[in-house]
Amino acid sequence: MILVKEFEFDAAHNLVNYHGKCEKLHGHTYKLVIKLEGEPDHEGMVYDFVELKKLVNEKIINTFDHSYLNNIIPQPTAENIAIYTWNKLKEHIDRNNCRLYEVQVWETKTSGIVYRGE
Repeated sequence: MILVKEFEFDAAHNLVNYHGKCEKLHGHTYKLVIKLEGEPDHEGMVYDFVELKKLVNEKIINTFDHSYLNNIIPQPTAENIAIYTWNKLKEHIDRNNCRLYEVQVWETKTSGIVYRGE
């Protein structure tokens, strides 16, 4: 069973040593999708949505929202944002009945990255 929770945050960044328009300071309304895989526990839940929202807000959204991402991640590509998010959340989510399955980071409606901890 896959549990899915979506979040949004607004942030600015620029890509260092990149030659194109993204080397200039610009911003996105990012969509962050967190997926957990597991089986329902004794309460009938893979993971409590309220607890997941609290965790992601505390560890990710409050840090990223309305920030300059280069101050947090040296090269803040969608790929590196996904890896950062995975590393910040994994230890807090993995338990007997579920695990972090996937992190998606979308810069636009048509451009995103999917990371499964590879």
